[in-house]
Amino acid sequence: MNDTRTKGITFKVWARHALFTDPLTRIGGEKCSYHVPTYEALKGIAKSIYWKPTFVWIIDEVRVMKPIRTQTKGTKPRVFSGGNDLAIYTFLTDVEYQVRAHFEWNLHRPELADDRSSGKHFAVAQRVLERGGRQDIFLGTRDCQGYVEPCEFGSGAGTYDNAGELAYGLMFHGFDYPDETGDGKLHARLWRPTMVNGVICFPRPEQCTVRKFVREMSTKIFIKPDSLRGVEDEFADLQLEVSNGLD
Repeated sequence: MNDTRTKGITFKVWARHALFTDPLTRIGGEKCSYHVPTYEALKGIAKSIYWKPTFVWIIDEVRVMKPIRTQTKGTKPRVFSGGNDLAIYTFLTDVEYQVRAHFEWNLHRPELADDRSSGKHFAVAQRVLERGGRQDIFLGTRDCQGYVEPCEFGSGAGTYDNAGELAYGLMFHGFDYPDETGDGKLHARLWRPTMVNGVICFPRPEQCTVRKFVREMSTKIFIKPDSLRGVEDEFADLQLEVSNGLD
């Protein structure tokens, strides 16, 4: 396998509100955000920028740029039985983060081996990032829409640059999906993060030792070219866009 760690992106993401919670507790009722983003939320943002089942986004680190502040708001979430309920949500407010991420091939997708072209996937990801991502950006929940743009990780002054260490308790890290693990089971990962001078370095998913079984889950099989557009077509469109922009 080619090493794709060098094929990474760094981006800034910001929003008026964010709500990072443990999905296992999202049955209903009150919700209170973690003070820092979860690995899975940042991975979801990277996938909204650009993603193919050919590869997996790995989040390396996040830098908290603005003060951690919360705001409580009354909401009317929908309930499973129909209608709406009344609840109090505690959001993070006025958030901004710098994120460093890279992609690696998903070796549990052998049917997509022909789509493993790191240079072309990287070129498409960079181009899409410059345009604000391919899909809408959300910070933890659809109620919290955000925005992304390229940045240099570590640039600019952050609120916690000289704050030292700040340790958090047991937090949700992310999900082990069957198409990324190959075992046909969905697990939730947990870990204990420590923020050092505003930066949180995430362990790789396989390095998380605390896991909770959620349920059995099957893997969707992609058959080219019927159900997946290859990176060759994506890259051709990218080149055409660049050519048209220069004309």
